Amino acid sequence: MLYRLARSLLFSFEPEKAHHIAFKILETIDKVGALGVLGERLPNNPVNTMGISFPNRIGLAAGLDKNGAYLDVLGKLGFGFIEIGTVTPEPQDGNAKPRLFRISPCEALINRLGFNNLGAVNVANNLNKSKYKGILGINIGKNADTPISQAHLDYKFCLQKLYELGDYFTINISSPNTQGLRELQKKILLDKLLAEITHERDLLAEAFGKKKPLVIKVSPDLDMVELHDLTHIIKHHSIDGIIATNTTLSRDYVEGFPHSQQAGGLSGKPLFSRSTNILKKLHQSLGKSSTLIGVGGITSAEDAVEKFQSGAQLIQLYTGLIYQGPGLLKKLAHIKP
Repeated sequence: MLYRLARSLLFSFEPEKAHHIAFKILETIDKVGALGVLGERLPNNPVNTMGISFPNRIGLAAGLDKNGAYLDVLGKLGFGFIEIGTVTPEPQDGNAKPRLFRISPCEALINRLGFNNLGAVNVANNLNKSKYKGILGINIGKNADTPISQAHLDYKFCLQKLYELGDYFTINISSPNTQGLRELQKKILLDKLLAEITHERDLLAEAFGKKKPLVIKVSPDLDMVELHDLTHIIKHHSIDGIIATNTTLSRDYVEGFPHSQQAGGLSGKPLFSRSTNILKKLHQSLGKSSTLIGVGGITSAEDAVEKFQSGAQLIQLYTGLIYQGPGLLKKLAHIKP
């Protein structure tokens, strides 16, 4: 009820402004010591995967806190892990505004943000100041003006600057909002990219004395040939995990609603079946050789259970959290996959 009232206020603002206001509200609530009222510490239900002990299976997806600026408040809401980003080597503003649109009747969003972030060095500074001690994933990408042929340099730079600070790193090659980025999911380019990134990770592991897991975030719009090639290359490079999935270019289930024809990636309820289908295919191809993280359209305990039954060891929330608030975590608290 409390979040429903807050949402009515927040939804009176355009989405990107509401996003910033929501975080300011959370910080204010935290200062008066009342943040625990909104969140719920999930039951201790640890899962060990990718060499990490996650206190519970429910995480926050990248995109909500792009710069690691709000980890201290987000960490008090009960998540088993939090992923920040996408982080690029250099700061960038992203695409022109407006670039975030609600489709409220469908509990969906369309975004074309374009990796707006402060850059790897500034994000590292934020993380060094943070008091958050939970499991942290860092989602990394390339700058918009970096040619695809040089993309590996951007991912390697981000690893170098952030390696000490993350528990795992997500290679984002599937956002539809950076021109050409999804080309990196294709066979030859992906093979080259992963060879470069895994080599850099191994050098850093030797330097720092700890090998951090690498995860790939994939598109829900892959066809079966592309998915087959991708899984073969992931196996070849021993990638630790896959996030299924990013946003979709499809407009299934939202056609005819205001904003449905805006350019960008669609997230939320309408993404659920498409992302879950990719998750199932990955599970069939990879078995337990890579950890699968299910994300896309989770708005209920039943949705979460279906993700787990489709092969996910972990799940992440984003758009469902915006529509339902921290109470969504309470719905998921007692799930036992």
